[in-house]
Amino acid sequence: MTNYIFKDKTERNITIGKLVCLARSYKKHAQEMNSEIPKEPVIFLKPASSVIFNRGTIKIPKMSKSIHHEVELGVVIGKKCKNISKKNAMEYVLGYLVALDITARDIQTDMKKKGWPWTIAKSFDTFAPISEVILKEYVKNPQNLDISLKINGEERQNSNTSFMIFTIEEIIEYISNIMTLEQGDLILTGTPEGVSEIKKGDILEAKLGDICSLKVNVD
Repeated sequence: MTNYIFKDKTERNITIGKLVCLARSYKKHAQEMNSEIPKEPVIFLKPASSVIFNRGTIKIPKMSKSIHHEVELGVVIGKKCKNISKKNAMEYVLGYLVALDITARDIQTDMKKKGWPWTIAKSFDTFAPISEVILKEYVKNPQNLDISLKINGEERQNSNTSFMIFTIEEIIEYISNIMTLEQGDLILTGTPEGVSEIKKGDILEAKLGDICSLKVNVD
């Protein structure tokens, strides 16, 4: 069974639930993907089986020849919620982490051209590396955190969560009005600009402010 691993003094282990992910949630990323800037969150799902942890290995699937990185702020849900308002949304947050939403870009592009869902492109095993969870009590303002990614020591993505099109409260309100969010669910809030291809042998180092980091390799 896959469990969240906490960095602080708590000894709780929470089973990972569904991963609810946002697309085009930073304006510049939408522009670099030649996509329309959304008026409301664009969401998709990844399975919990795609999760790996710090020092893990991203496995390149045989079905794809073009794998891209996307560094993201992750929001961990602490208790079950449905039809939550922005005003009360933060009551249901347990903590935060830095994550990578790995994408088989060639598969995604092909699916988009055909007008088909692109779940396959996002759902391979190892396609959701995550860091340890930092409880919200230790994060002063999750909406003002630097977020970055280096590959083999070279910076590829560098932004701040203040540039997200939708706030965490707005995201939770929107998702919870569609589906019930449960303890252990993880919201990946989308990636800033700078996505690019990764190759076998690469070392990826993601960082969220000074609160958490993640290091994985590619095979």
